[in-house]
Amino acid sequence: MAYKITEECINCGACEPECPNQAISAGDTVYVIDWTKCEECVGSHAESQCAAVCPVDCCVPDPDHKESREELEAKHKKLKG
Repeated sequence: MAYKITEECINCGACEPECPNQAISAGDTVYVIDWTKCEECVGSHAESQCAAVCPVDCCVPDPDHKESREELEAKHKKLKG
């Protein structure tokens, strides 16, 4: 499943440059993740980079966008060409 950024975000921006798909951007009050570009770093890294660098643990799996490992791998291939 894609990740999302919760309202606990402190707007530090640590996550944005770590995303291999440029899925993270500044929102009105917190950073946001475009779930269509988020593939949990499957194919790029061993763990989700946004969650790994977030100092307040507000990058969490989004239950509204569940995807299987196979779907995430396919998304990675589609995004990377």
